[in-house]
Amino acid sequence: MSAASRAPQCSNRSRATLLGAVAATAALTLTACGSGGTSGGGGDTNFVMGKDGISTAEKGQRAAAPDLSGKTVDGEQLDVASYKGKIVVLNVWGSWCAPCRAEAPNLEKVYQDLQAKGVQFVGINTRDTKTSSAAAFEKQQGVTFPSLYDPTGKLMLRFKKGTLNPQAIPSTLVLDREGKIAARSLAALSEDKLRKMIDPVLAEK
Repeated sequence: MSAASRAPQCSNRSRATLLGAVAATAALTLTACGSGGTSGGGGDTNFVMGKDGISTAEKGQRAAAPDLSGKTVDGEQLDVASYKGKIVVLNVWGSWCAPCRAEAPNLEKVYQDLQAKGVQFVGINTRDTKTSSAAAFEKQQGVTFPSLYDPTGKLMLRFKKGTLNPQAIPSTLVLDREGKIAARSLAALSEDKLRKMIDPVLAEK
Protein backbone atom coordinates (compact mmCIF):
# COMPACT_ATOMS: atom_id res chain seq x y z
CA MET A 1 0.00 0.00 0.00
CA SER A 2 1.42 3.40 -0.95
CA ALA A 3 1.95 6.33 1.39
CA ALA A 4 -0.74 8.20 -0.52
CA SER A 5 -3.36 5.51 0.04
CA ARG A 6 -2.65 5.59 3.73
CA ALA A 7 -3.20 9.34 3.95
CA PRO A 8 -5.70 10.22 6.71
CA GLN A 9 -9.20 11.04 5.49
CA CYS A 10 -12.33 12.44 7.09
CA SER A 11 -15.86 11.70 5.91
CA ASN A 12 -16.98 15.27 5.33
CA ARG A 13 -14.04 16.26 3.15
CA SER A 14 -15.00 16.91 -0.44
CA ARG A 15 -13.83 14.60 -3.20
CA ALA A 16 -11.74 17.39 -4.73
CA THR A 17 -9.90 17.99 -1.49
CA LEU A 18 -9.30 14.27 -1.08
CA LEU A 19 -7.79 14.10 -4.55
CA GLY A 20 -5.57 17.07 -3.68
CA ALA A 21 -4.38 15.36 -0.52
CA VAL A 22 -3.60 12.15 -2.39
CA ALA A 23 -1.67 14.04 -5.06
CA ALA A 24 0.32 15.96 -2.46
CA THR A 25 1.23 12.94 -0.38
CA ALA A 26 2.10 10.98 -3.52
CA ALA A 27 4.66 13.69 -4.27
CA LEU A 28 6.53 12.64 -1.14
CA THR A 29 8.70 9.54 -1.31
CA LEU A 30 7.33 6.18 -0.25
CA THR A 31 9.81 6.29 2.61
CA ALA A 32 7.59 8.83 4.36
CA CYS A 33 7.62 8.36 8.11
CA GLY A 34 10.58 6.05 7.84
CA SER A 35 14.32 6.37 7.59
CA GLY A 36 14.06 8.89 4.74
CA GLY A 37 15.07 8.68 1.12
CA THR A 38 18.35 9.49 -0.56
CA SER A 39 19.18 12.02 -3.18
CA GLY A 40 22.58 13.14 -4.32
CA GLY A 41 24.05 15.77 -6.56
CA GLY A 42 24.53 15.33 -10.26
CA GLY A 43 22.50 16.30 -13.29
CA ASP A 44 21.22 19.82 -12.88
CA THR A 45 21.40 19.79 -9.09
CA ASN A 46 23.75 22.06 -7.18
CA PHE A 47 24.02 20.05 -4.00
CA VAL A 48 25.97 17.09 -2.69
CA MET A 49 25.10 14.44 -0.14
CA GLY A 50 27.55 13.65 2.63
CA LYS A 51 28.13 10.20 4.07
CA ASP A 52 25.98 11.24 7.03
CA GLY A 53 22.93 11.58 4.76
CA ILE A 54 22.93 15.38 4.99
CA SER A 55 22.79 17.17 1.62
CA THR A 56 24.32 20.64 1.37
CA ALA A 57 24.58 23.43 -1.20
CA GLU A 58 27.40 25.93 -1.33
CA LYS A 59 26.70 29.62 -0.93
CA GLY A 60 25.94 31.08 -4.36
CA GLN A 61 24.51 27.75 -5.57
CA ARG A 62 21.46 27.65 -3.31
CA ALA A 63 17.83 27.77 -4.40
CA ALA A 64 15.47 30.17 -2.69
CA ALA A 65 12.78 28.65 -0.50
CA PRO A 66 9.26 29.05 -1.92
CA ASP A 67 6.46 31.03 -0.29
CA LEU A 68 5.77 29.26 2.99
CA SER A 69 2.95 31.09 4.68
CA GLY A 70 -0.42 30.38 6.18
CA LYS A 71 -2.12 29.48 9.44
CA THR A 72 -0.24 27.71 12.20
CA VAL A 73 -1.45 24.80 14.29
CA ASP A 74 -2.46 27.44 16.86
CA GLY A 75 -4.47 29.43 14.30
CA GLU A 76 -1.99 32.31 13.98
CA GLN A 77 -0.78 33.73 10.66
CA LEU A 78 2.88 33.00 9.86
CA ASP A 79 5.14 33.81 6.92
CA VAL A 80 8.60 32.21 6.92
CA ALA A 81 9.87 35.11 4.77
CA SER A 82 9.42 37.39 7.79
CA TYR A 83 12.42 35.64 9.38
CA LYS A 84 14.81 36.75 6.62
CA GLY A 85 18.10 37.71 8.25
CA LYS A 86 17.88 34.72 10.58
CA ILE A 87 18.83 31.09 10.07
CA VAL A 88 15.57 29.16 9.70
CA VAL A 89 15.26 25.45 10.43
CA LEU A 90 12.19 23.90 8.75
CA ASN A 91 10.97 20.55 10.03
CA VAL A 92 8.23 18.59 8.24
CA TRP A 93 6.34 16.36 10.66
CA GLY A 94 3.07 14.62 11.50
CA SER A 95 1.60 13.57 14.83
CA TRP A 96 1.11 10.04 13.40
CA CYS A 97 4.82 9.68 12.56
CA ALA A 98 6.97 7.67 15.00
CA PRO A 99 10.34 9.07 13.79
CA CYS A 100 8.89 12.56 14.25
CA ARG A 101 8.18 11.77 17.90
CA ALA A 102 11.71 10.44 18.30
CA GLU A 103 13.39 13.59 16.99
CA ALA A 104 11.05 16.21 18.52
CA PRO A 105 12.99 16.56 21.82
CA ASN A 106 16.24 17.02 19.87
CA LEU A 107 14.70 19.79 17.77
CA GLU A 108 13.35 21.59 20.83
CA LYS A 109 16.68 21.33 22.70
CA VAL A 110 18.66 22.82 19.81
CA TYR A 111 16.01 25.50 19.28
CA GLN A 112 16.28 26.58 22.91
CA ASP A 113 20.08 26.67 22.66
CA LEU A 114 20.31 28.63 19.40
CA GLN A 115 17.36 31.01 19.22
CA ALA A 116 19.35 33.73 20.98
CA LYS A 117 21.95 33.42 18.19
CA GLY A 118 19.41 34.23 15.49
CA VAL A 119 18.14 30.74 14.67
CA GLN A 120 14.38 30.29 14.23
CA PHE A 121 12.67 26.91 14.01
CA VAL A 122 9.41 26.46 12.08
CA GLY A 123 7.53 23.20 11.73
CA ILE A 124 5.33 22.17 8.81
CA ASN A 125 2.66 19.82 10.10
CA THR A 126 1.27 17.61 7.34
CA ARG A 127 -1.33 14.87 6.83
CA ASP A 128 -3.02 15.55 10.16
CA THR A 129 -6.71 16.02 9.42
CA LYS A 130 -7.29 17.97 12.65
CA THR A 131 -5.22 20.70 14.27
CA SER A 132 -6.12 19.18 17.64
CA SER A 133 -3.98 16.12 16.87
CA ALA A 134 -1.02 18.33 15.96
CA ALA A 135 -1.52 20.55 19.03
CA ALA A 136 -1.64 17.49 21.29
CA PHE A 137 1.65 16.27 19.78
CA GLU A 138 3.32 19.64 20.42
CA LYS A 139 2.12 19.68 24.02
CA GLN A 140 3.19 16.09 24.69
CA GLN A 141 6.63 16.61 23.14
CA GLY A 142 7.18 20.05 24.70
CA VAL A 143 7.61 21.75 21.31
CA THR A 144 7.44 25.54 21.64
CA PHE A 145 8.31 26.75 18.11
CA PRO A 146 5.43 27.41 15.68
CA SER A 147 4.28 25.03 12.96
CA LEU A 148 2.40 25.83 9.77
CA TYR A 149 -0.64 23.59 9.34
CA ASP A 150 -0.45 21.88 5.94
CA PRO A 151 -2.81 18.87 5.98
CA THR A 152 -2.75 18.24 2.20
CA GLY A 153 0.97 18.85 1.64
CA LYS A 154 0.48 21.88 -0.61
CA LEU A 155 3.45 23.73 0.90
CA MET A 156 5.79 20.84 0.03
CA LEU A 157 4.63 20.98 -3.58
CA ARG A 158 5.90 24.55 -3.83
CA PHE A 159 9.53 23.39 -3.66
CA LYS A 160 11.11 23.05 -7.11
CA LYS A 161 12.34 19.68 -8.30
CA GLY A 162 16.12 19.36 -8.38
CA THR A 163 16.54 21.52 -5.29
CA LEU A 164 16.96 20.53 -1.66
CA ASN A 165 13.24 19.92 -1.30
CA PRO A 166 11.54 17.86 1.43
CA GLN A 167 10.86 14.37 0.09
CA ALA A 168 9.97 12.40 3.20
CA ILE A 169 8.37 12.73 6.60
CA PRO A 170 10.25 13.77 8.62
CA SER A 171 12.44 16.12 6.59
CA THR A 172 14.53 19.00 7.91
CA LEU A 173 15.85 21.96 5.90
CA VAL A 174 18.18 24.76 6.96
CA LEU A 175 17.66 28.14 5.28
CA ASP A 176 20.46 30.69 5.30
CA ARG A 177 20.00 34.34 6.23
CA GLU A 178 18.88 35.13 2.67
CA GLY A 179 16.11 32.55 2.78
CA LYS A 180 17.96 30.06 0.56
CA ILE A 181 18.16 26.32 1.20
CA ALA A 182 21.59 25.40 2.55
CA ALA A 183 21.12 21.89 3.92
CA ARG A 184 18.61 19.04 4.04
CA SER A 185 18.07 15.77 5.88
CA LEU A 186 15.43 13.19 4.91
CA ALA A 187 15.58 11.26 8.18
CA ALA A 188 14.92 11.79 11.87
CA LEU A 189 17.83 13.70 13.42
CA SER A 190 19.87 13.30 16.55
CA GLU A 191 20.84 16.47 18.39
CA ASP A 192 24.42 16.16 17.09
CA LYS A 193 23.38 15.77 13.44
CA LEU A 194 21.02 18.71 13.69
CA ARG A 195 23.78 20.92 15.06
CA LYS A 196 26.09 19.68 12.29
CA MET A 197 23.54 20.94 9.75
CA ILE A 198 23.08 24.34 11.38
CA ASP A 199 26.57 25.29 12.60
CA PRO A 200 28.25 25.87 9.19
CA VAL A 201 25.36 28.10 8.06
CA LEU A 202 25.37 29.96 11.36
CA ALA A 203 29.12 30.62 10.93
CA GLU A 204 28.61 32.27 7.53
CA LYS A 205 28.96 36.03 7.33
